[in-house]
Amino acid sequence: MSEVKLDDLRTGEEGEVLKILGNGAFRIRLMELGFVPGAKVKVIRYAPLKDPVEYEVKGYHITLRHEEAAKILVKKLSH
Repeated sequence: MSEVKLDDLRTGEEGEVLKILGNGAFRIRLMELGFVPGAKVKVIRYAPLKDPVEYEVKGYHITLRHEEAAKILVKKLSH
């Protein structure tokens, strides 16, 4: 399994959160939304212009921009 940024995953792919880069309020907010180490994340769909992207984490659907998703490192899970 390889470590990638969340925004590298494509529609339907899943990953397991390893860590969130950076610090401050945005990092805390991502963790409050469920992006914590060990959580599974699935790419649901891309917007028509490819940004933002809808993800499912802990049963919730959350939309992030690519620049935000790039701060989340995941272990890509194979199907």
